[in-house]
Amino acid sequence: MARIADRTNEKTPGSHCDLTSTDVREHPLPPFHGRGPRASRVMAGKAARSRFPRSSLARCDLPARDVIALLESSNEGRLPALIPIRYGRMVASPFAFYRGAAALMAFDLAQLPRTEIIVQLCGDAHLANFGLFASPERRILFGPNDFDETLPGPFDWDVRRLAASFVIAVRERGFGSHAQRDVVRRLCATFRKQIDRFSEMDPLDVWYHQLNAETMLTVAHSLKEKKMEQAAIAQARRRTSRAEMGHSTETVNGRVQIRDEPPLVYHFPVTNLQEATQFNNSVRHFIADFRDTLPDDRRELLDRYELIDAAMRVVGVGSVGTRCWVALFMADGKCPLFLQVKEARASVLERYLRPSRYANHGQRVATGQRLLQSASDIFLGWANARVTGIDFYVRQLRDMKGAFDISRFDVGDFTEYADLCGHALGHAMAKAGDPALISGYAGTSDAFDEAIEHFALAYADRNEQDWLTLRSAVKTGRIPVMEE
Repeated sequence: MARIADRTNEKTPGSHCDLTSTDVREHPLPPFHGRGPRASRVMAGKAARSRFPRSSLARCDLPARDVIALLESSNEGRLPALIPIRYGRMVASPFAFYRGAAALMAFDLAQLPRTEIIVQLCGDAHLANFGLFASPERRILFGPNDFDETLPGPFDWDVRRLAASFVIAVRERGFGSHAQRDVVRRLCATFRKQIDRFSEMDPLDVWYHQLNAETMLTVAHSLKEKKMEQAAIAQARRRTSRAEMGHSTETVNGRVQIRDEPPLVYHFPVTNLQEATQFNNSVRHFIADFRDTLPDDRRELLDRYELIDAAMRVVGVGSVGTRCWVALFMADGKCPLFLQVKEARASVLERYLRPSRYANHGQRVATGQRLLQSASDIFLGWANARVTGIDFYVRQLRDMKGAFDISRFDVGDFTEYADLCGHALGHAMAKAGDPALISGYAGTSDAFDEAIEHFALAYADRNEQDWLTLRSAVKTGRIPVMEE
């Protein structure tokens, strides 16, 4: 829900943030502002500019901080043996570093002026966390698809993280500052246009709106871009549990199981029958608890499947070291269903914003996903591991998910993709909150775009410096890495 937070005790916009006195958590939120005439809500958004001018979002004058110490603190609770893999992935490039450094950017954003318009954030809205996925009706949709860090917060945090990711990615492809600026401007202009459009729509129409494959192909600006999108959509359609069965399992002693590919996929080690029994019981208790979070009709569907096997799987960049399982279910001995059981830790934003209202962080992630996506996985749920007390969320591993290969993008491709992401982020915020407030603040001129552009360029410089710091720490042996 989009709200304007009460921040009357904060420092002036020009000062750095002192978390002991400016933490949003200390101030109660006022009543929901999503009701009433659109014009009054737009005016409330415009009024927020007097307290936090759009130009203040350009600031990136961050104090010095210990990059390695902040990264190390984000490893708390991760599996120690996997942390070198995380660093090995992050050190590969500035963009890979950015993907794994959500905690670092959260720290940085908390030091800078931010809007007082609070909305459900994706929390880690970089361009690689947008992609294709299937609706329950098997339509291919486009939008945000990673919600591990989702939390209510200043709407501009998602916009700034997404914009900076485009600058970093465009630089990595070797394109200059002119291209970087143009892509960010296109992203912001599309975001503003869509937010304004959604603010004028019936809330039900906003809720039902979907950026689908057909729409994507209609707005493609060239034959090359249309072919690229068609290829990504076709690949996504092929990514199902049945396809996963073909290349991720093997038959051992007449029993189908997930194929070990250490150190990235491996079974939990058990040394005797008692340990095996305890492990199997804990898994089955977990599945039963997860089942209780599903609607009755989805429980009926899940009950047609039998749990066959489970293995740990290393995923992503920022998620490496957290506990992630792949569970294989079968119906009739031949119909597979792969579920991903992923650890849900406290959002990296919670150190600087109001804590999650949910006792289980898996519920936080699942609820954020349902709010922000135009449609969500039919098996999206959560549970707590009774033995360890760790929270998890659950979804299908392969549900027609797909992504674009940004390593092959030219400037036109980045511009097209910025359009898609700006549209998708605008819809996500409009669905989860009050688009009129955001539209009132962002406005119709390019003042908002210019501020975000300046921030994104400056933060890309800071990100590159931080990446070089990590590289140096790896070279000196301070940080251990593992090559895959």
